[in-house]
Amino acid sequence: MTAIANRYEFVYLFDVTNGNPNGDPDAGNLPRLDPETNQGLVTDVCLKRKIRNYVDLEKDGDAGYGIYMQEKSVLNNQHKKAYEALDIEPVSKKLPKEEAKARELTGWMCKNFFDVRSFGAVMTTEVNAGQVRGPIQMAFATSVDPVLPMEVSITRMAVTNERDLEKERTMGRKHIVPYGLYRAHGYISAKLAERTGFSEEDLALLWRSLTNMFEHDRSAARGEMAARKLIVFKHEHPMGNAPAHKLFDAVRVERVDGSDEAPARGFQDYRVTVDAESLPQGVSVEEKL
Repeated sequence: MTAIANRYEFVYLFDVTNGNPNGDPDAGNLPRLDPETNQGLVTDVCLKRKIRNYVDLEKDGDAGYGIYMQEKSVLNNQHKKAYEALDIEPVSKKLPKEEAKARELTGWMCKNFFDVRSFGAVMTTEVNAGQVRGPIQMAFATSVDPVLPMEVSITRMAVTNERDLEKERTMGRKHIVPYGLYRAHGYISAKLAERTGFSEEDLALLWRSLTNMFEHDRSAARGEMAARKLIVFKHEHPMGNAPAHKLFDAVRVERVDGSDEAPARGFQDYRVTVDAESLPQGVSVEEKL
């Protein structure tokens, strides 16, 4: 497959209703917050995890679309697959001395694992498969407005052991955000894609992942989450035709007139506009969602 020939940036908008989009384990699983602004945060790692999960579901083991960083995977065993496929004997913590063989190992990992050729990976473990800098990077998602996390009490009607039958039911708590619209920025480098083999087919899969990943990520903890907008900027030149921040400035997310008198409780409370006329020459914009 031919690597992509254009640089891209994208703005991704998603929202949550009565759920916890990304709990902080250091804060009792409270929704992540910027303490100075009370804007909600969702980490890049969280979003990449959902992309990986979607690709794994859609491709279901198809050749070239394995997931390197998956739950309970042993990374050394993932690396061993490359050594076995290329009939190379691993040496503890070291790549093969022959540079060609070392490149071949890393190339095999890129070819066979979608997330390695997309996001990159540091594979310098005991079974060393090299290091890859991926073409796709994502920033933290930040809520457009401040959010107010709520703590909700819940009860469990069942018990674990017979001896607990007469005890009062177990009380628990869950944390939710009543509503939050989050904005994330993403970057795709054509020059780095050349090194990993990230292709047009992979790019189309990424757009499908961002569009549909919440549809396959339902849980009681996350409530209702939905992808709302995916705005993609495409550069004619592989090195890019304009700085990314200037393109992001062309996308404005504002409250609908009059709706800012009360807290937002739905996507309909916002207006999203793209100033396409102000884009630099050589950059086009497309709304994928």
